[in-house]
Amino acid sequence: MDFSKVYTGAAALVLFFAAPVAAQDTGRPVVVELFTSQGCSSCPEADKFFHKLAKHEDVIALSLHVDYWDYIGWKDSFASPAHTKRQRAYAKTAERNVIYTPQMVINGADDVVGNRPMDVVDVIDRHRRLPQTVDMDLTRQGDSVVVEAEPLAELDGPLTVQLVRFQPESTVHIKRGENAGRTITYANVVTEMRELGKWDGAAPLRLAAEAGGDAPVVVLLQNKGGAGLIEAAAVLE
Repeated sequence: MDFSKVYTGAAALVLFFAAPVAAQDTGRPVVVELFTSQGCSSCPEADKFFHKLAKHEDVIALSLHVDYWDYIGWKDSFASPAHTKRQRAYAKTAERNVIYTPQMVINGADDVVGNRPMDVVDVIDRHRRLPQTVDMDLTRQGDSVVVEAEPLAELDGPLTVQLVRFQPESTVHIKRGENAGRTITYANVVTEMRELGKWDGAAPLRLAAEAGGDAPVVVLLQNKGGAGLIEAAAVLE
């Protein structure tokens, strides 16, 4: 084993969570999507690590529970076929034949096994150093959120504008399946994801979307029909 690589990875992990965010802030938060399931025995460690990611100010952490573990004996209370469909779309874009849990997809472009923190942090760090290509702001107006964006560079085709709502924290006592008897607290559980439209970047974007209630709002601007690189993201809590 190359212990120098292990040390380097561990040091990067410590620095990621200890260093001030502003020191490496490029104005472009990194979106991390965790595909997980209450019925997956390999997922709890990734779910636990995800709490740390969710607290990091330049990371937008979104937990998407899939439904293909439900047949094992426990139906995931957060699972949605739409989340499984999104994961499959990522696999198709990346020309992969399989999907798995726990999987973290970083900025819609790279996937990492979710219970390997050092690998996850390495990819996040690489993405947060990328130049900002879109400037986007979100504001609330009553029960609506107003999205405003303008390109800072040439964009790779039209971007899909997506609105996401999530529940910051929820605890579940799992009674059956591979995690039977465990009580797990999940962070940033996605409860809604919908497309608001397309934007080609030829002119500034301004649109309003219904977003009532207290749940945080995330807006993603993503290429390849919503299954490619996330060019911009913002959160309104």
